[in-house]
Amino acid sequence: MSQFIFDSYSFDEVTHDATFRYRFDDGRSFQEIFHFDSVTDSYNHDVLDRALHFAHLLVGSSYFKTFPTRDVSAGNIDEWQAEFLNSVYQEGMSQYAYENGLTRDDLAQFSATGSSESAVDYSGEGIITLQSGGKDSLLLASMLKDAGIGFDALYISSGPSHPSMLDSITDKLMVIHRTIDRPALKHASEDGAKNGHIPITYVVMAVALIQAVLTGKQAILAAIGHEGEEPHAAIGDLSVTHQWSKTWSAEQQFAEYVRRYISPDLHIGSPLRRYSELRIAELFADKAWAQYGHSFSSCNRANYKQGDDNSLLTWCGECSKCANSYLLFAPFVAPGELKSLFNGQDLFVKPLLTETFKGLLGIDGVPKPFECIGEIDELRVAYHMKREGYENLPFDVPEATFNYKQEFPVQPWASELI
Repeated sequence: MSQFIFDSYSFDEVTHDATFRYRFDDGRSFQEIFHFDSVTDSYNHDVLDRALHFAHLLVGSSYFKTFPTRDVSAGNIDEWQAEFLNSVYQEGMSQYAYENGLTRDDLAQFSATGSSESAVDYSGEGIITLQSGGKDSLLLASMLKDAGIGFDALYISSGPSHPSMLDSITDKLMVIHRTIDRPALKHASEDGAKNGHIPITYVVMAVALIQAVLTGKQAILAAIGHEGEEPHAAIGDLSVTHQWSKTWSAEQQFAEYVRRYISPDLHIGSPLRRYSELRIAELFADKAWAQYGHSFSSCNRANYKQGDDNSLLTWCGECSKCANSYLLFAPFVAPGELKSLFNGQDLFVKPLLTETFKGLLGIDGVPKPFECIGEIDELRVAYHMKREGYENLPFDVPEATFNYKQEFPVQPWASELI
């Protein structure tokens, strides 16, 4: 296989299914489908087609990764789009490259092939917020409610269910059903395919754009704080990050793509971008814990495996996300209350997590986990801020000077919301 081809995409106006097709030049093919339950009687077909094309380019990362190749065929794209896609398929897949022993030169190399359709005018009204059942998205919902701003919630499901607690967030919860081509991926795996992390936040935001157009909405709000900026490693000039598509730079590139090629009248971004992860934990404890403290979860292992039932969110108490959350909330939540999420355990003295905490806190050269977690200095500050009643870790943690209340850049339109 020497070329990966972005084959075609379509939208069925009867079933409301968006289908994205891909293939390699040896004939191996993949097909992914998104079903949209919520569709208005009339929507802007020109803007929809542009949004579908954008999603087609991003969803393809799930299948490109099976047999990565420099040679890709993405139809007519201009120079700006080519550079954008090189960022997505190189920086956005840096963890995948690191874990599979690849370099930047082994990843997709897009180049301009012609002109592309430009953006068009769009008339929409209303807000969609992306929801997962985690602290960030629930805090955003709480802050919007406090500000008297109405919104519809959106969840993208790749399994048979969605977190039931999301049904109470707002009057309208939209669920998009994602059908990943698991049979083709399984067959590829049997043939020696590679696997690994993709820029999933970009995929989610692109699909949310489609939903916005189908329901005539004007803004899509993600719930992403100041995160993903601290690299885990480097491969030559390629910084290795877990979630490049959550960075400030990536958000700006995504928004610029929408402005140039879809519509300048559609907005997407995160109002929480100004806050550090530790500040978000403090705000959640203050504004959202009373309502959601015992129904939310930030644990991927327990809740977000593809195809699993996640109607009730839980915590595994054994992964880096659980340890990270424990560190972030220890300064703001009473010990008994926080321990109750983990069957009464104080995670600081759980032997299974000792090495995990060392990685989170930059101790003894233990690698930082590949997860959406706080920065090392930020987590050190959190540890030394923890309330009385928590046990100490079985190793010394250096002091740090991270100012967790510092505010970071955010898109102007988003900063005005909350």
